[in-house]
Amino acid sequence: MTARIGVVTFPGSLDDRDTQRAIRLAGAEPVALWHKDKDLKQVDAVVLPGGFSYGDYLRAGAISRFSPVMETVIEQAKAGLPVLGICNGFQVLTEAHLLPGGMLGNDHLHFICRDQKLRVENAETAWTSDYSEGQEIHIPLKNMDGRYVADQYTLDKLEAEGRVAFRYLDFNPNGSLNDIAGITNEAGNVVGLMPHPEHAVEPLIGSGRTDGLPFFTSILKKLVNA
Repeated sequence: MTARIGVVTFPGSLDDRDTQRAIRLAGAEPVALWHKDKDLKQVDAVVLPGGFSYGDYLRAGAISRFSPVMETVIEQAKAGLPVLGICNGFQVLTEAHLLPGGMLGNDHLHFICRDQKLRVENAETAWTSDYSEGQEIHIPLKNMDGRYVADQYTLDKLEAEGRVAFRYLDFNPNGSLNDIAGITNEAGNVVGLMPHPEHAVEPLIGSGRTDGLPFFTSILKKLVNA
């Protein structure tokens, strides 16, 4: 039976189709989910894609957090459903309190788009098991509000519990504290990151690398072996 991975589309989502393609390339079935629907269509995992949901008005991800679909996502994520938030999706996860901390505007106050070097810090989550701890990868990054922030207690807790999933290397593109590029919840089923792995899944498209594909093969193996 083919694993089904839902991709939520909010008004302003830009990378939902790219994410669906990445899921298909990994060997799973992408399922389109609309933000107004509470029904997740019996998917095995969910991805909140990148973009500018609701134009990032008020605060990035703040309005999408209250979309009807998020009621179900929050409930099922707390029960163990694997959820990945990419860029704007990461912002939504922090607004929904599925991940701690928050996102502010880049410290240089400019939109940034670049091929970003990362180090894998946690290869034991549902979305990172096809990586190796300490592995260095390149993933495209594009954001305006990508600066991860949290109070010192939260930062210390994330570091002590190994919940920093990815860290920026060589260059911190947005001023994120502790060079954090992605984090996970305690259970390891919810992961958020600012760079875009769906843009690094084919050698002839996007960055020309496939460093992002293991996100999607990791969850597929997790679901098949569950």
